[in-house]
Amino acid sequence: MASQPRTVYEFSSSLPDPAVAADRSRRFIFPFVSANYSGKSSISHTHTLLVYNSSVGYAPFQIVGGKSPGWYGKNSTSNDLLDACGGEDYWPDLDTDLYHWTKALRPVQWYPGHIAKTEKELKEQLKLMDVVIEVRDARIPMSTGHPQMEAWLGNRKRILVLNREDMISTKDRNAWANYFSRQGVKVVFSNGQLGMGTMKLGRLAKALATGVNLKRRAKGLLPRPVRAGVVGYPNVGKSSLINRLLKRRMCPAAPRPGVTRELKWVRFGKDLELLDSPGIIPMRISDQSAAIKLAICDDIGERSYDFTNVAAVLVQMLSKHPAVGTKAMCNRYKIDMDCQCGKTFVQKLALQLFSGDTHQAAFRILADFRKGKFGWIALERPPR
Repeated sequence: MASQPRTVYEFSSSLPDPAVAADRSRRFIFPFVSANYSGKSSISHTHTLLVYNSSVGYAPFQIVGGKSPGWYGKNSTSNDLLDACGGEDYWPDLDTDLYHWTKALRPVQWYPGHIAKTEKELKEQLKLMDVVIEVRDARIPMSTGHPQMEAWLGNRKRILVLNREDMISTKDRNAWANYFSRQGVKVVFSNGQLGMGTMKLGRLAKALATGVNLKRRAKGLLPRPVRAGVVGYPNVGKSSLINRLLKRRMCPAAPRPGVTRELKWVRFGKDLELLDSPGIIPMRISDQSAAIKLAICDDIGERSYDFTNVAAVLVQMLSKHPAVGTKAMCNRYKIDMDCQCGKTFVQKLALQLFSGDTHQAAFRILADFRKGKFGWIALERPPR
């Protein structure tokens, strides 16, 4: 019986010749590779497996879910073949990457004194509300959802508002609309700056609370305005939304967290009363991946995080994002992104534009993202 040809597995960052290079499209999964080669730095920056067989020679295969450069060039588990994929694989891999990237960073925590007082008062005011309008940032709907909100609301009717819909793509919007529809949650997409979605929100709030005055009439009582509380994280656009709904500036609003510092009832016509509230956030944020996204989107106080670290994480996220990628980053800043280390990229930008000031370079990157310079994209997709 003829002996079987011996197969040798080796890793390489380049293919041996153009004929082989033309066959890079084939993708296979080898679950045993990471077990055989775990801990070896030789595979840290390569993703093409060249399989040598004595009868056919070299044949290239791409490894799905290998090792990729992490925070300071260290290894972290992720999928580096995002440009070749359709983009959907980016989202589950992002969660894994963020976990590893944030482990080495100083925890992001922000809980100013007025929030503790507001939280206590808000719990009392919730007893008076007919409808609760929870406002979230459409770019990060999961991260801007308070973990205790469900317990506070109980059986009260809720409207979920995803504000800043103009800052995400139509694909992102449709994905979240379908997700919350399956959850049985009424969702309104809005733009608090331009007023889009505000009239629909007002009508929906009144419609959900029609039973309140029906019960009052049955008891011989006069009808009263529907009471709706507007709650949510800092700087998600609660006050701007109310001002647009009222068509006048009744609540202080500014593009930074912590502007609203006390509860305030305002009247919208004869049928609706709205409670504007300061942003509420957990005393301790256990999910640091969510905390980083809050910092990136400016939904948490600036004193809680290091600009350079947050900008570096953003660079790494955008370089892998299917709608952005390394090419867009290089084109915007005219800097070669020869590795996926965000810290290195921030340092290069600092040397090129800001005389080595990494804080200014980091601020520039964050400001560009918040202004949509990389396109309007979400940083989260619905969980599968």
